[in-house]
Amino acid sequence: MSYLTDTHCHLHDREFFSDEQATEMVKRAHDNNVRRIICIGTSHEDSLAARDFAAKHENMHWTYGVHPENAGSPYDASVIDDDLPIAIGEVGLDYHTEGYDRDAQIRLFEEMLQLACDKRLPVSFHIREAYDDFFPIVANFPTVRGAVHCFTNNKKNLRRVLNETGFYVAVNGLATYATLPTPPLARILLETDAPFLTPVPFRGIINESAYIRNIAEWLSSKIGTSFELIEHETSKNAEELFRFPDTVVRAPGRV
Repeated sequence: MSYLTDTHCHLHDREFFSDEQATEMVKRAHDNNVRRIICIGTSHEDSLAARDFAAKHENMHWTYGVHPENAGSPYDASVIDDDLPIAIGEVGLDYHTEGYDRDAQIRLFEEMLQLACDKRLPVSFHIREAYDDFFPIVANFPTVRGAVHCFTNNKKNLRRVLNETGFYVAVNGLATYATLPTPPLARILLETDAPFLTPVPFRGIINESAYIRNIAEWLSSKIGTSFELIEHETSKNAEELFRFPDTVVRAPGRV
């Protein structure tokens, strides 16, 4: 399983990328042995855009979800009955911005978790300054599998994720320039969150899926193991969580 996986990006979002730019980014990702890419939905309309973009590219997948900042926006999850996404997300709780509606976010989060249970899909969690509410809510949905996107919290809450749940923890470019606790490799996924959180040495320009290689190189140095092991283990973790339905396209000469 010698390839890389970007488990969380927004290449489909035309606020940031034209179709031509996004297609070029997919090509550069493949040139860097990033063989799977997941485009993440943040609203009903955005999720459908992710679906349509993913359909144009081999080994690209999409998710359906309503971001907590969009709590209260209408959505119709019945659209996924005919075209099942790879996961539900990104969904969760975000108490960072002043004026957030806690009750609305919790209601939406519970609805999204129930949807994940009903469809037997994993979840991409967006949790920001809300772990005190996150843990008791997910405890009510014990069958949910998932990954905590962009973990930026403290060691205590990382330990709780690792010890109280079976969730994976996503590492992205933020880790290359900020002081964050590092999960064990057995629980790590790699993500870009492109166009955001561009890793060193590309800070200051727009992020893209090809930079998963740089995040993997940083992680290899950080935990003192080979790049090849990072590549293998993080993609194996992604395979186990998302249960991709198709065979990955491998780079020439790779096995």
